Amino acid sequence: MEHLRGLASYTPERPDAPTSFKFIDLFAGIGGLRAGFESVGGECLFTSEWDRYAQLTYKANFAVTHPIAGDIVQIASDLIPPHDLLVAGFPCQPFSLAGVSKKNALGRPHGFACETQGTLFFEVARILKHHKPKAFLLENVKNLASHDDGRTFRTIKSVLKEELGYTIHTKIIDGRCLVPQRRERIFIVGFREFNGFSWDDLLLPRVEQGPKLRTILHPEDGSEPGEPPYTDDSSGRVSKKYQLSKHLWQYLQDYAEKHRKAGNGFGYGLVGPDDVARTLSARYYKDGSEILVRTKKGPPRRLTPRECARLMGFDRAGRTPFKIPVSDTQAYKQFGNSVIVPVAEAVARAMKPYILGQQGTAASQLVLPLAASA
Repeated sequence: MEHLRGLASYTPERPDAPTSFKFIDLFAGIGGLRAGFESVGGECLFTSEWDRYAQLTYKANFAVTHPIAGDIVQIASDLIPPHDLLVAGFPCQPFSLAGVSKKNALGRPHGFACETQGTLFFEVARILKHHKPKAFLLENVKNLASHDDGRTFRTIKSVLKEELGYTIHTKIIDGRCLVPQRRERIFIVGFREFNGFSWDDLLLPRVEQGPKLRTILHPEDGSEPGEPPYTDDSSGRVSKKYQLSKHLWQYLQDYAEKHRKAGNGFGYGLVGPDDVARTLSARYYKDGSEILVRTKKGPPRRLTPRECARLMGFDRAGRTPFKIPVSDTQAYKQFGNSVIVPVAEAVARAMKPYILGQQGTAASQLVLPLAASA
């Protein structure tokens, strides 16, 4: 079975192309952004990720030549190597508009970007201020743009543009154009020097051309080798442990009906091979309610972690399977918190000529001959 047929392939190994720029990977998770920028020749010099389970998955899949730093709050800016590009999928915490200055041994100037004190965006800002890289890419949930009636996003843009002097470009991208999942995320691209970067350089298929779930589901027809504990070793059928109990399935149906009557719109997402899934979230391990796959008999089932790896674009045909060295619970959290790798690759291709000062070349174009969506 060809999973995500036609997509530009991701390989966890270092690409053969020579290194063309250096970057650092903050709030790295399991490396979705790193995968994107390594695919166009970038070399990662520094990684920060506080979750020890995410670190395990990251190290299992990338040729990490440096120690993975933990909490970025504890890392002084001058301990981070100089770099051309900063990438960060920073968490969006509530902003403290009181602007209380932080005074500690990390060398943060008093009063710098005071409206971002107490948030993790401040860590990105203080590293940008210290190192002044040529470019950055920040990724976050779509709602960042509307949080607190837009005040949060206005503060972020003000810091990046007015305090730090970057030209910025923002775009909300729905990963549904590349994987069978509705997943809208905001991408903020910044350049220290003005150039001709435009989101028009990002060539993506229309969302209605995107693949369907059959491209990532276990076929269960013997055509795919078994992969315990996700599928049976002989038949390739999905393990029974991913099927909901009758009790949980009844609970979800009753809960959805209760909220439907109240007009709240809450409900589970029941899907089949010809559908597109809702957004995979970090809470998927709890009951799997946002993406439940129909079965031939009995209650629906959760996606397996391997299917989640495919749904996020970490696994694609013809490449070494993405290693999942953690429990199902941790794997669901990790994939639910990650970025869609083909989207990261597309953004990396669009940015690369401008990072290298080669704007105007065709290198930014992403060719993705997608298979039929059926």
